[in-house]
Amino acid sequence: MSVPAELRYTQEHEWVSIEADTATIGITDYATQALGDVVYVSLPEVGVAVTAGEPCGEVESTKSVSELYSPVDGEVVEVNEELDDDPGLINAEPYGLGWMFRVRVADGTTATGLLSPTEYDALTKSAG
Repeated sequence: MSVPAELRYTQEHEWVSIEADTATIGITDYATQALGDVVYVSLPEVGVAVTAGEPCGEVESTKSVSELYSPVDGEVVEVNEELDDDPGLINAEPYGLGWMFRVRVADGTTATGLLSPTEYDALTKSAG
């Protein structure tokens, strides 16, 4: 299982990369393995406000449907439209072409509550 060192993670298995005021968000390799083949994804619409820790979409796989949570507060500025035609990109490249959406991070928002790669790795190992 891959846990890139440059990212931060949520306990719900989302990853986030923050550059300047924009956060790119997806689900982790661990999540894709637990879900199985992703067949559909429902992402938040551009312009919608999202709140850290709150559901903002869904990921449907051959095994289940799981909610997608935003790791940060802000406004959705872009969604990965490639996933409409090829949701399997999430399984193939969860940290690359399988990214899900981008958020302009709200002023004054900090990335508190996010896990470091070491903390996330420990979480997934304790989950079994």
